[in-house]
Amino acid sequence: MHRLPIEKDGLVFILPTLAVSGFLFALRFPASGTIVLLLAAFIVYFFRDPEREIPAGERIILAPADGKIVAIKPFPDWKGPFGESLVRVSIFLSVFDVHVNRAPIAARIQEVTHSPGRFKAAWAEEASQENEQTLIRFATPDGDVWVKLIAGLVARRIVCRVRPGQKVEGGERIGLIRFGSRADCILPEAAVLRVRRGQTVKGGSTILGVIP
Repeated sequence: MHRLPIEKDGLVFILPTLAVSGFLFALRFPASGTIVLLLAAFIVYFFRDPEREIPAGERIILAPADGKIVAIKPFPDWKGPFGESLVRVSIFLSVFDVHVNRAPIAARIQEVTHSPGRFKAAWAEEASQENEQTLIRFATPDGDVWVKLIAGLVARRIVCRVRPGQKVEGGERIGLIRFGSRADCILPEAAVLRVRRGQTVKGGSTILGVIP
C-alpha cells in the first residue's frame, strides 16, 4: 500500500481551504474560488512528503532537512561525549522546500529539548541561539550528532515526532517545521565534510559528512 505523499499535519490546512474554495464556486464566485483553490494547491505543495533514496553506509551523516547551506562554522559552545570539538552546518528552508525533517544518522535519541524564543528571520546567524527551537541529540558509539529545528519569521510551530530512548534509522522522518525555517546539524569536527556553503541539500539523501 502506497502512503499519501503529503505530511498529515498539512491536512488541517488543506481540507478547510478546499472546502472554502468549493463553497465559493457553488455560490458562483469563480474568481474568489480560483484564488482560494490556488492557495490550497500551494499548501499541498508545501506539505509534500516525497520518498527519498537513503544512502547506505556506516558513520555517514545525512542532511536533516532540505534547503540551502548558509553556514559551516566551528561550534565551541559544547563538546562531544568524548571531549571532541564540534562543527555546525546550518540549512535554511524556504517556503518552497520540503519541510519534513529526517534523522541524520542511525542512533538512539538521547535528548529532546524544546526552548521558547524569538522569531527572527531563520537565515540570520543569531537565529541559532535566539529563536524558538527544538534540540534533538542522536547518540551513537562513534560520537553524538545534534539537530536543532529552528522556527523562523514565518514558521511558528515545530512538530517533533521522536522521544528520548527511541531508536531511529538514518533518513527516518522525525518531524517538520511549518512555513519556512532552519535546521542546524552539529557534528564532530573530525567528520570529513562533503558539502560546502551555498550548496542545496536534500534531507535524508545528501551526505553532509562521514565520521572517520
